[in-house]
Amino acid sequence: MRAPAFWWKPAPTLTARLLWPFGALYGALTARRMNRAGADCGPPVICIGNFVAGGAGKTPTAIAVAQALLALGHKPVFLSRGYGSEAIAPRLVDRARHKAADVGDEPLLLAAVAPCIVSADKLEGARACVAAGADVIVMDDGLQNPALTKALRIAVVDGAVGVGNGLCVPAGPLRAPLADQWPHVDALVVIGAGAPGEALAQAAEALGKPVLRGVLAPDPGMAMGLAGREVIAFAGIGRPEKFFDTLRALGADVIETEAFPDHHAFTAREIAGLQGRAKRRGAALVTTEKDAVRLGPAAEQLLTLPVRLALEDEAGLLGLLGLLGLLGLLVKLRSAAPVRPAQTSRDFAPPTPHPSPRGGGEAAGGPPE
Repeated sequence: MRAPAFWWKPAPTLTARLLWPFGALYGALTARRMNRAGADCGPPVICIGNFVAGGAGKTPTAIAVAQALLALGHKPVFLSRGYGSEAIAPRLVDRARHKAADVGDEPLLLAAVAPCIVSADKLEGARACVAAGADVIVMDDGLQNPALTKALRIAVVDGAVGVGNGLCVPAGPLRAPLADQWPHVDALVVIGAGAPGEALAQAAEALGKPVLRGVLAPDPGMAMGLAGREVIAFAGIGRPEKFFDTLRALGADVIETEAFPDHHAFTAREIAGLQGRAKRRGAALVTTEKDAVRLGPAAEQLLTLPVRLALEDEAGLLGLLGLLGLLGLLVKLRSAAPVRPAQTSRDFAPPTPHPSPRGGGEAAGGPPE
């Protein structure tokens, strides 16, 4: 889906106002659902979510959290819905065997850092994470999903757009009214500068919630290679303009751009068309790391720009994560839901070793969302 432009206007447009009744109903139902009690799956669950539909930087944030947990000596396992995945039962992602159509694009990026389970059912997925050896579960998305009791709930915000016009889907980008979501958030991560993000940061601080600020930092080596170079850029992410702006900020001469819906399944014809345009103009073809994993072998014929979340206060994140033992105890005290043994698909297998958080390569970052 591609988010409508009117969602991100500071004030509701006529279209947004006409859709307001539908958004009010959707938001009320989501808010009511969020208040349901969740089940305790054993280890503490860290949820990386956002207030709105669409990308805000959840996956890079989840990767940064997992790397910090690894540095603290934990054994994190990611839990993801696996958008577009064909999996029904919980499935352990195998980067050597699975494609984006099998497990989704984001799980392939997550699995470069730590084991990743994809599951449409959060509780069954959490049980599979436990079977995979997790002492902490990092849930990529799911702030509005009440299936699990969460020890730490982090909302991620794109500083440039915040919550847009402040209305609920389909009138605006919010999944539920902001006032109903704040009680389900323990900390806020604001990615990138902008008045909308700063307004949310101030609101969080007024509520006594920690705020971490950061940016999506491009891979230095690739960034140097793009400076002064003519490129044609394309992306199928939550806000493609963010990627195009990043390229311009690096000094790349962006002569053409092509935006696709988030999680877009590229066809061979589309890629051939983009390659032909780049060849005719003598330009390099460049995309995001998240898009590249959906391209398969075709990704080897173009440039990919990985990014990572660079926080202003990394010690602040470590401080939040250092409370996990106490948070896990509190979760057990407030949740008494029984846990039955994990049920997994035939694709489930013991996890393979993963690189150190200090290692380079794909483990060091994630794509803009």
